[in-house]
Amino acid sequence: MKHSLIQKYNVPGPRYTSYPTVPYWNEADFDYDKWVASLRKSFAESNTSEGISLYIHLPFCESMCTFCGCHKRITKNHTLEDPYIKAVLKEWHLYCKILGEKPIVKELHLGGGTPTFFSVKNLEDLINGIFSHATKHPECEMSFEGHPNNTTREHLQKLYNLGFRRVSFGVQDYSPKVQKAINRIQPFQNVAKVTFQAREIGYTSVGHDIIFGLPFQEILDVVDTIEKTKSLLPDRLAFYSYAHVPWIKGNGQRGFKDEDLPRDEQKRMLYEIGKTLLDKNGYHEIGMDHFALKKDSLYKAFENGNLHRNFMGYSASKTQLMIGLGVSSIGDSWYGFAQNVKNLEDYYQLLEWDKLPVFKGHILTDEDLIIRKHILNLMCKFETSWEEKGTYFEELPEVLLQLAEMEEDGLVSINANSIQVTEAGKPFVRNICMAFDLRLKRKAPERELFSLTV
Repeated sequence: MKHSLIQKYNVPGPRYTSYPTVPYWNEADFDYDKWVASLRKSFAESNTSEGISLYIHLPFCESMCTFCGCHKRITKNHTLEDPYIKAVLKEWHLYCKILGEKPIVKELHLGGGTPTFFSVKNLEDLINGIFSHATKHPECEMSFEGHPNNTTREHLQKLYNLGFRRVSFGVQDYSPKVQKAINRIQPFQNVAKVTFQAREIGYTSVGHDIIFGLPFQEILDVVDTIEKTKSLLPDRLAFYSYAHVPWIKGNGQRGFKDEDLPRDEQKRMLYEIGKTLLDKNGYHEIGMDHFALKKDSLYKAFENGNLHRNFMGYSASKTQLMIGLGVSSIGDSWYGFAQNVKNLEDYYQLLEWDKLPVFKGHILTDEDLIIRKHILNLMCKFETSWEEKGTYFEELPEVLLQLAEMEEDGLVSINANSIQVTEAGKPFVRNICMAFDLRLKRKAPERELFSLTV
């Protein structure tokens, strides 16, 4: 990759798990009643035909990983588990009451934090509590994030018995020096153990998360990590850039100095070498930062044009409505977004008052819905079109002018009614999406909000 392109396009930019992105939500036009109305509308349109998705945030971790940008609470106090599970189920019951009819759950994901911080019994109570008020879709996909250091065989077996068939493990990097810097000491043997156990039990998709751009990370570290990954052959991989945003995350990302991070061309070299090795080992790029073997459902969804992206990341199972449960979770009704309060005590208090614990959100305009479709297409298909009714928007000519420069740089191919992201353009897909981001164009951030795109 040309160094000049890295310099040109390595700018702060969103990761586009939503459009509009969270900093551009119009909170002044959002309120509780509008969120409930958007939920009911989406539920009525889609529950019977495709079901809904559930994301459940389990925020507790026993130690702080300094690379992490997720919302978490660090504690070794496991007595916090029981009241939290009860609160999440109370929130779910409130949603079920609002929706009226029994939800059909097509996708359920446990994220964190560390879901495997919780005991097997509490996780079982959580899942049974969810389905005591819902129907499981015949093609329901259930997944969870497991920490290799504390995911037990009992965790894996019980969750499998409850219907989970997919698990992802955070690897990050196998270098002891890097692991020490990010406070994530995790030997290869631990990852191998839980990967093999998951396969023995019957999980159909095991994923690993790998990060490039970590402090002290060198080319040999990435090569070693991917060689070790090859020996375990996970079905899918997230290979993504470390998002260094200490001005947002505070002391959680201050376990090392800025100068300890690989920069620009050095960082991009880590990506290029890693991507080449993944391709050599049979992994296919199916979306931004995501790779999968041909047998995995994520690859098949990409090939069939059914890949979807939301606040849970990439999914092979699209639903119009996604409900987020737990502290800091974000829900998506397609017509609106709502985020729960981030403070645990506030979360409990609102539920005691029988109120959904949302504190901010956004109701999408007609323009938002059009732009959202284009950005989703670029993220999931590496192409988008404005040929069909309802896909053209007034500022498209200006967008095409900006894309023309990217075409000169070999990042996109522009046709009469569509654009395609080239192979060279895939690492810059966030920049290409930014060309469509009308809210970002109309109002530049007043302060640094996003990590660098490269």
